[in-house]
Amino acid sequence: MKKVNISQVDTIFVDGSYPIEYLLYYKEGVNTEQLRTAMKELSSDFWPLFGRYDRGQIYFEKYSEQEHFDEEESNREFNRKASEKDVHEHYGRMIPSEWETQFFLKVIQYPNGMVLIPKLKHLAGDGYSYFYFLSILAALSKGTRMTASKKLMYSLYKPHHERTVLKDFHFSGMEFDPFEDKKITVSEMKKIPKSDIRTRIKKIASKLDQRVSSNDILSAMIIKELVSNKKGSFSETFQLVIPIDVRKHIKEYGLKFIGNALFLNSTHFKNKDVMHSGVDDIAVEIRRSMPSVTKELYLEYLVRLEDYITKGQKEKLRAFDPEEEFLITNLSKLPVDRLDFGKGPPDLIFPLTIEKNAAGIMADEENYILRFTY
Repeated sequence: MKKVNISQVDTIFVDGSYPIEYLLYYKEGVNTEQLRTAMKELSSDFWPLFGRYDRGQIYFEKYSEQEHFDEEESNREFNRKASEKDVHEHYGRMIPSEWETQFFLKVIQYPNGMVLIPKLKHLAGDGYSYFYFLSILAALSKGTRMTASKKLMYSLYKPHHERTVLKDFHFSGMEFDPFEDKKITVSEMKKIPKSDIRTRIKKIASKLDQRVSSNDILSAMIIKELVSNKKGSFSETFQLVIPIDVRKHIKEYGLKFIGNALFLNSTHFKNKDVMHSGVDDIAVEIRRSMPSVTKELYLEYLVRLEDYITKGQKEKLRAFDPEEEFLITNLSKLPVDRLDFGKGPPDLIFPLTIEKNAAGIMADEENYILRFTY
């Protein structure tokens, strides 16, 4: 049996609150036999995603398909023009309530295509872990056997799971009730050409002598849109919360770490300042607020979170407060075209775990895809 100690912070998600779940639609379908084979093969190395939780540990004995995979057929066609509200209400509870392990994949066969709904508990990993695993699963699903080239590919991407690499493990047995769901009133999606963002980055560097990232600009565009058109529920001020993936900054983690490795950075804004500022200036302000991520900084952050747990300050453990903060998550580093299971990338990708006053940044080959709710 394989097992790993998880951090005290991760145990907040024992009950499965705030999972990571997307709907992927493929009009050409997916070979599910190859997908099933790939799931089984990957379970031996991505094993915490297929494990169970018990008192501070995730453990794994053997892979059982019925605990992680379900496939069904529908006589009705998939409605690509359905409203986002209808899609969320219909598919948001597809994963069985008795689901006890960390990862589950639901497949629905339609006359006009196929829907995949992969769901991962935050206990086992964050959004980067989720998409990293899906990209490897997609690559392996393109054939029925682990060929020599796939073995080479997989050896290059084999993950590691040392969950408490920066802090000694301890488990107190504390449990928290699930966070209260916040009602979402509106969900929108926009596409921004990548070429426009590249041009803007060069312009800011030349005009303002400041380096900014695509994430800085896209985040600035989102909050400018919300404030200028009074789409949020903020009063005079709000905090912009941006998760920073620490994997590339801390060698003990690295890009192949499967687990939670996020630092939540907050930037304070006044509505009136956003109203009277251009996107370029807001992007520069966001960039200047970003910390230099080090092992020491991240360790201090983890210690602070554990102190909140010890004191029972649940309200400080939520990723953000939708009434006073806006969360923007950048998942564009994994382009949608890498979720190709053999017949092309998804024709539609839709987040099923969403919160009020939050946005996600994804990408295809030519565009950034912004989806935000308020």
